[in-house]
Amino acid sequence: MRVLALAGRRLAASIPTLFLILIGVFLLLQFAPGDTVDAMMAQMGGGDATTARQLREFYGLDLSLGAQLANYLWRLVRLDLGFSAIYGKPVATVIAERLPATLLLMTAALSLAFFFGLILGVVAARGVNKWQDTLISTLGLVFYAMPTFWFGLMAIIVFAIYLQWLPAGGFEDITVGLTGLARTLDIIRHLVLPTLTLGLFYMAIYLRIMRGSMLEVLNLDFVRTARAKGMDETRVVVRHVLRNALLPMVTLIGLQAGTMLGGSVVVESVFSLPGLGRLAYESVIQRDLNTLLGIVFVSALLVIAVNFIVDLLYARLDPRITAGR
Repeated sequence: MRVLALAGRRLAASIPTLFLILIGVFLLLQFAPGDTVDAMMAQMGGGDATTARQLREFYGLDLSLGAQLANYLWRLVRLDLGFSAIYGKPVATVIAERLPATLLLMTAALSLAFFFGLILGVVAARGVNKWQDTLISTLGLVFYAMPTFWFGLMAIIVFAIYLQWLPAGGFEDITVGLTGLARTLDIIRHLVLPTLTLGLFYMAIYLRIMRGSMLEVLNLDFVRTARAKGMDETRVVVRHVLRNALLPMVTLIGLQAGTMLGGSVVVESVFSLPGLGRLAYESVIQRDLNTLLGIVFVSALLVIAVNFIVDLLYARLDPRITAGR
């Protein structure tokens, strides 16, 4: 119960942060040249000033900055994300159509990065200054330094074009009309290359963090005491070292949830995935303010949810964390 109380207080404290982020993004977008009506007029091949004025009145863009901000916040309190003038449907509907692809990509990439980063970090720490440590550290440096868009393009050339093992892009094959298990397997095939492209970069970070954390914990007094009692080395690592070394890894998940959403913009664009990242790019290009603000709102909620889960896991791994600390 004390853990839940701690997580609840942190969750409540994140609400003002969420509104500050949305207000800041709203104001920044107002300073950008052009608006939604300008983008609509450009798509229609131009138009007269009367049409543009009527459209601005219809979408409330003729109001003062303060009035527009007040209207937006009032809609937000009522969980109304507004209407997308570019896509011709409510923003909530547009985001709901794109959200599954981003959630699947983030979950798969994060799982890959955490699992293999954990294993490789432990192997590197157990064989510190040996050939396996050198090999793993070198591979981690290569994956970290490699631009994600370049790796994605090379993956498409090798695995999709040359070897023809995997699809070059998209979320699923819509021309066949697959259902059930066949559709699930088809979606997995389409997500393999995007997951590797996004996940390997973060795996490089996780393995370095895990390696350093393992080396630090291995030199602590309680580990030497366990060894002095004759405990098997595997049990020492699993029961004593691993649990304490996981704390920085778990913390990193919460910190990188937002950056992974940002990285999905590039990956989704390279692989033509219909996710939030690509939608955000399209909304910026088309000056669709309501859709872009809705994406920021949903993304912030996702980050808050991930950090809430991280708080629970962190308290589970470290019993010293209490509601009063």
